[in-house]
Amino acid sequence: MAANSYGLIATFETVPELYHAAEQVRDAGYRNWDCITPFPVHGLDKAMGLKRSIVPRISLAGGITGFITGMSMIWWTGAVDYTLIVGGKPLFSPMFAFPVSYELTILFTAFATILGMFFVNGLPMHYHPVLKYDQIRRGMDDTFFIVIEASDPRFNLANTKSLLAKAGGKAITELEP
Repeated sequence: MAANSYGLIATFETVPELYHAAEQVRDAGYRNWDCITPFPVHGLDKAMGLKRSIVPRISLAGGITGFITGMSMIWWTGAVDYTLIVGGKPLFSPMFAFPVSYELTILFTAFATILGMFFVNGLPMHYHPVLKYDQIRRGMDDTFFIVIEASDPRFNLANTKSLLAKAGGKAITELEP
């Protein structure tokens, strides 16, 4: 690991070049690296060896919590806290509690999704060393990048640079922290 380096960044001109380079970096055993693209690239997650996100599970947990909260709230208010028999109707019926539970399911799912995304993505991140790279704006327009961090256990400046060059990377640059 280089002491005064964040890592290396390499430029790729086309999606197939980036895709195949990502497969080579993955196969070389690197773990702390990322691809920067101006638009979503179908299949890039698989090429990078990324697992499926846990955000959908967090969303499901939020939805289930919202539904249970709605049903429990209606049960508590109708059958325990303020029992009132109206026209011989039961003190609690899921049919009457459904609208409230449905709305709380949507609300809790939305909040869980947003909070889960923030947690999983490490947001808010007000600074990232890649933003110091003078060509990074091209990554929002027409160019693709692979960034390999120096914190990766397999990172060796010379070996990593040769891997990126062999994968077709151009303008391989060392990033400052």
